[in-house]
Amino acid sequence: MQITINGRSEKIAACTIAELVRQKGLNPDRLVVEHNLNIVKQDLWSRIVLRDGDLLELLSFVGGG
Repeated sequence: MQITINGRSEKIAACTIAELVRQKGLNPDRLVVEHNLNIVKQDLWSRIVLRDGDLLELLSFVGGG
């Protein structure tokens, strides 16, 4: 299926948000996920199955000084 991640179209297999985050090797403790224009709490990531045409924004936070 085709979804858009951070403005780029990507072809992925059917999965949940949690599975996608793991597949991409992202740190869930430093990540905010927006799914179809809605911020999704981390405890819901494993319940949301991505569908063709979905829009995702994956925002990582990096500390620094």
